[in-house]
Parts: sequence; structure tokens; C-alpha cells
Amino acid sequence: MQYRITGLTLAAIGAGLPGAAGAQTLDLSVTIPQMKVAEYHRPYVAVWLEKEGAAPRTLQVWYDFDGRSAEGAGTKWLRDMRQWWRVVGRGMSFPADGVTGATKAAGTHKIALVAGKGALPALAPGNYKLMVEAAREVGGREVVTVPFTWNGSKATTATAKGASELGAVTVSIKR
Repeated sequence: MQYRITGLTLAAIGAGLPGAAGAQTLDLSVTIPQMKVAEYHRPYVAVWLEKEGAAPRTLQVWYDFDGRSAEGAGTKWLRDMRQWWRVVGRGMSFPADGVTGATKAAGTHKIALVAGKGALPALAPGNYKLMVEAAREVGGREVVTVPFTWNGSKATTATAKGASELGAVTVSIKR
């Protein structure tokens, strides 16, 4: 007698290959505060992930992107996000597939990233820093660092808060 076990059957009984327990999901929430100023421009925002001993990875870049523009409108202002630009931005070409997005209005913006799809790599256990930088024309610039530890299986959540250009930044990772 022969039995055929499919991936669906293995998932149903909780067995399988190492790492097949489910994909890692990183849920990100970034708040852009409402500002009462005479001249308001939506901020450019860069989100990247750092781990000691590994190359930083850009997860999101929100800027004045116009796909019809020959010169890639807005890219010349990306360097205003100085820390991201020095760490990883200047080596990128734009628009970056799965990373580039339009600027966002004030409010809370939620993003779900799945490891191995798009910009998020599969995360090995260790200590990480999620970095979020915002720069606004006729405004300021701010970087928020959200340190977190990923053990590879247990869900974790971390939050940090900006003081001017960014509000609360929350990262939650689970398998």
C-alpha cells in the first residue's frame, strides 16, 4: 500500500521541511502627523532594515514618483533623506520594483510584507533595527529607529515615536 503525502497534507498535520511552518510576515505601521503650517508638502519617507553583519535592505521609499516622467520626477530629492541615502539609497536605481511608492498624506499607513516576496528577505534570528526616515520640503527631517529581536518563531512587536515629522512607528513580525 502506498500513501501520497502532499504539501497541504503536511501543513494540516503540522509536519514538513524545516522552515515550512509558514512565511514570516512583517507588519509595519507608520504615522505621518497632521501639521498646521502655511506651506505643507507630503514628506518623502524611506524604510529600511539593518542587522549587524548584513547589508541593509530598503523596504519602502515613498516619493514624488511619476511613471510617465522621463527624468523620474522627484528622484533628485531622495538624497534629502540623508541617513538612508548614505546607507543604501545612493546605490539603488529608481523606480525600484516592490519598493517605490507615492508620498502619503497625514495619517497612519499600514504595510504588510512577506519574507522572500519583494523587498523583505527571510529573516534569520538576531537583533534588528527598522529605520524610518522622513524629509519634507519647507520642513524638517527625522529618523526613527525601532530596535527589535527576532528569535525565528515567537511573534514580536516593537514601537518608537518620532517628535516632529514622524509619529508612532510600529513593527510586528510573526511566522
